[in-house]
Amino acid sequence: MSNTIATVTGVDSEPPRRLSTSLRSPAGNIPYWNVNVAPARWTVECPSFLQNQPEKNIGILSTPDERYQRQGWEFVRQIVENNQIDQFQRLPSDLRKYLEYKEQIIAQYGSIMRFVVKERLRWGEGTTDDLRPRGQPFEYEEDMRILYNDWPYGLVDGIVHLVVWTKFDLEDDPATDDLTPRARQEIDDFVKRVFCSRMGPGQVVWFKNWRSLKSVHAVEHFHVMLHNPDPAFVEEITGADVPWSIRGV
Repeated sequence: MSNTIATVTGVDSEPPRRLSTSLRSPAGNIPYWNVNVAPARWTVECPSFLQNQPEKNIGILSTPDERYQRQGWEFVRQIVENNQIDQFQRLPSDLRKYLEYKEQIIAQYGSIMRFVVKERLRWGEGTTDDLRPRGQPFEYEEDMRILYNDWPYGLVDGIVHLVVWTKFDLEDDPATDDLTPRARQEIDDFVKRVFCSRMGPGQVVWFKNWRSLKSVHAVEHFHVMLHNPDPAFVEEITGADVPWSIRGV
């Protein structure tokens, strides 16, 4: 099997549906929006950022952190190889923080995309000119950036989740909602050159989210996960990036 396993970022949902906020959690008679929250901070009403969540999110939010089983490396490889990217989940308390963060970011910046472009990528205001690539896919370093996933999935320690952001398009096949063979080969060549050349066999996987699972639209990106990488290597390729979930909004 190749060092890279491709297919299919922020996975947290299906298309939203309105659901009753009276749903109770498996943690007992505690509403899902109060699970993993100190009793002193419980609320009678569901906070706005947790309303109208899809069933998948409510199931995760209803789970106490201590009951959550973190996903290991072999499971990660299997998920990517089988194109089951929707099985990635965040730690329940992290999902809650992520959804609150999204609401705050949208209120402040107008959209997640504008925040990512302006604050994380430092690519201006996200205008057409700001996001126009200099060359062909992966030709110039200035057309891409490698950063930490600000809100990674609930993985075991030792798995590093990065996102490769690009100004150029990664061509999808509208019929399959997946990459074209040419785009897949371009990404695979890049991943082998940048990551696999510095990692052991089987220690790198990459995937690109289905369009329906993307949490940030209009800025092209794909995900790379590394198993027990050298911290100095990660610092080098990310430019000493620090995830936003650690340094705060």
